[in-house]
Amino acid sequence: MALQWVILSYVVAAEAVVALLLTFPAPKPLKSRLVALIALVLQPATGILPFVAFQLLDLYWKNEHRLMCTSEICTAEERIRYEKSMFKAQRNVILCVLACLLYWCIYRICKYHRDIKELEEAEKRLKAE
Repeated sequence: MALQWVILSYVVAAEAVVALLLTFPAPKPLKSRLVALIALVLQPATGILPFVAFQLLDLYWKNEHRLMCTSEICTAEERIRYEKSMFKAQRNVILCVLACLLYWCIYRICKYHRDIKELEEAEKRLKAE
């Protein structure tokens, strides 16, 4: 596995852990601090999206220019190598899609928490009046 895929797999694992942390029940002060911290980290983490887009374009280009091994001229070893590279490419596409999906989920969860906090503050103001 190339270095960029190792990095992307670590990023996906970290995003999954963050998503789990955000969805676990916790006391309100702890949850609000955790959401605030993750919201601060979320903006610099946007850099993963262009990285993923570049990796997807690279996979597409490699797929379009890959030597096809479908005829009877190919040996068994060449056919196995071809299938193995196809499985790796499919795995890498799934990894890219997961990175984008998890980032979006974390963003939406943080946004929902912020919206809920704003609504609670508005409700308190209305009750105070």
